[in-house]
Amino acid sequence: MPNKIRLGFIGANPKSTWAAQSHFPALLAHPDVEFTAVCTSNPQSAEAAKKAFGAKLAFHDFRAMVASPDIDAVAVVIKVPSHYEPTKAAIAAGKHVYTEWPLGRNTAEAVELTALAKAKGVQTACGLQSRVSPALLYVKELIDGGYVGEVLACHATCMRDGTLERPSSRTWQRDATLGANTLTIANGHVIDALRFVAGNFSRVACMVTTQAKQWYETDTKQMVDVTSPDNIQVSGQLARGAAASVHVGAVPWAGGGVKIEIFGRDGTLVVTGNISTQRGEMLRVQGAQRSQKLNDLPLPTRYMHVPPEFPKGDPYNVGQMYALFAEGIRTGKPNSRLPTFDTAVELHHFIDTIQRASDMGQALAVSAG
Repeated sequence: MPNKIRLGFIGANPKSTWAAQSHFPALLAHPDVEFTAVCTSNPQSAEAAKKAFGAKLAFHDFRAMVASPDIDAVAVVIKVPSHYEPTKAAIAAGKHVYTEWPLGRNTAEAVELTALAKAKGVQTACGLQSRVSPALLYVKELIDGGYVGEVLACHATCMRDGTLERPSSRTWQRDATLGANTLTIANGHVIDALRFVAGNFSRVACMVTTQAKQWYETDTKQMVDVTSPDNIQVSGQLARGAAASVHVGAVPWAGGGVKIEIFGRDGTLVVTGNISTQRGEMLRVQGAQRSQKLNDLPLPTRYMHVPPEFPKGDPYNVGQMYALFAEGIRTGKPNSRLPTFDTAVELHHFIDTIQRASDMGQALAVSAG
């Protein structure tokens, strides 16, 4: 196998929002990945993507792309309800696969895809980019190493802007059954980050609500009904005994970014960012040990898997993902830092527990696995 893995990208529309902000600049700058093939929904857009990204091959049928002997791995970066079929096809073709989070529109899809990948023996990655953030890897190291001592309490909050209006191309997210909403995406990333650094929850009481029950479509000038939740509040206890709370919401204007606070018997750690735990500029880490003053903690380079000149902002953690994904494929041994389909299934199950606790109006135990 060549030094660079040869990647086929499903969802290579240059105008797509998340891919254009993160995956495309990450891949074009990546020393470990060749942007070999692109796949979109029609021949014209596929050829346009091929030209835009300098790819060697263009496809408008994902089944044809995953069958190509000229690619080693596939990235699936399309709308969440459409993840299942191309991911399944890539696995069946024996290709390693990186699918964005959420892995499926529901837990059943995620469980099935994970089982298929294991049976086929392919390596997987799921886009839970918080787990490869240098800042959060360092915070996890500090907590595990006793920087704050016994963790007594922790809190995470993330308020994202723009819930009341959007173009009609994005109002499909108003349907909760399609699996792409504040509960699964914004909350999924933030609560996964907290679990990653401080440990899993053992018990939760939750409130999942839809505060904005209609959205305004900016292009059609119409109001549309919304069933997707936009505010998620989780209160509970971590397996290690700490009290924990999370509030993630979508608000009309000027969101407040993200903040994670870890309070221990011997110190405090605070993580802040301008968008979320997996997005935006590099997270800021501050700490205090037996002191009332927080100080900035420089991030160690050992957690940075891309070159120093790599694009900052949204592409950075996506680039971290591709670096670890490529390493596993080259060596035949998956990197333990890389979030996989197994990681995704665990989070899918936990989100189901959050929704169930809210629906039942009572605290629920969280499964350890």
